[in-house]
Amino acid sequence: MSLTTLSQTLSNTLATSFTYLPSALPYIARTLSQASNGTLTASESARHYLESNIDFTTLSVFEQWWAAWYLLIGSHTIATGLMSFIMHEVVYFGRCVPWIIIDAIPYFRKWKLQPGKVPTPQEQWECTKLVLFSHFTIELPAIWFFHPLAEFLGMSTWQVPFPPWKTMALQVLFFFIFEDAFHYWAHRALHYGPLYKKIHKIHHKYSAPFGLAAEYAHPLEVFILGTGTLGGPILYCAFFHDLHVFAMYIWITLRLFQAIDAHSGYDFPWSLQHIFWLWSGADHHDFHHMAFMNNYSTSFRYLDYIFGTDDKYRAYKNRLSAEEERVNATEQKWKEQVEAEIEKEGLRAEREAEGKGWWGEKDKKD
Repeated sequence: MSLTTLSQTLSNTLATSFTYLPSALPYIARTLSQASNGTLTASESARHYLESNIDFTTLSVFEQWWAAWYLLIGSHTIATGLMSFIMHEVVYFGRCVPWIIIDAIPYFRKWKLQPGKVPTPQEQWECTKLVLFSHFTIELPAIWFFHPLAEFLGMSTWQVPFPPWKTMALQVLFFFIFEDAFHYWAHRALHYGPLYKKIHKIHHKYSAPFGLAAEYAHPLEVFILGTGTLGGPILYCAFFHDLHVFAMYIWITLRLFQAIDAHSGYDFPWSLQHIFWLWSGADHHDFHHMAFMNNYSTSFRYLDYIFGTDDKYRAYKNRLSAEEERVNATEQKWKEQVEAEIEKEGLRAEREAEGKGWWGEKDKKD
């Protein structure tokens, strides 16, 4: 499925969702009328909508409600900040819920990459607490201050109608490529001795990851890797000045889906990596957690392939294929043995990484 098709699908879904809502036109007309005749003190949003001379009757229902939201809140910064953070939380935990349910149903074990390691409710709750802490202490400020900066650089927020879907699809594609490259090199850096020991080790607590663990990380790691997510849109705004925050929401939604699904621990026959061969998916990232090494990218596989940081992963896959030819497919002991060997090797590599100082020498103190 192309990004253009995916964007159009999201558009149709949103349009369908809002079809059953009452029109926002009466509220918009009443608010702007009161603001123009002085009955109501004109807010920042009301002044801008009055000055823009928008024909709200030509807008889609969703675009009308978008304008109504900004009129209701009044301030662009507050309206965008609230909507952005609420959207992030709803998408993140909303996407995690199906994986929590799947983990609780034994039927799905046949597709679990490490079927012997299912997260317990206690592990999921411990994970959720740190994720919420990071969301409110790191991501909330980053989300809140991103929009004024991006708007200063040319991003649109309150403006309607939205840009064409093809334009937004190309922007999102650029964000995916930029973030993937940034994440690849930042992730490799976080596996360097002191950085791993002090920061990244928290994220590797689970050798068999699950959806909620996508953002289970040290606050500094959340900030560092989050820079790749926000950096692409900021650079785009700085150079082209035509990004709409709605395109940013599409990007964040797809990015969260990608991160959570990559940590889900499940590889279904219909998973995207079986359709689009460059896509990383859970199979690719699950190995990274199991083996500690290899597969540093997020969305795509090509950087790991180009720089040779998927060699152990490919050797592991080749070994599994060879074993499948010899052993009955229903017998899982051989697979568990191979996974145990890979994980043992990964633990050894992890200890070596933790033992290194800043300049590669053996670290003699904790």
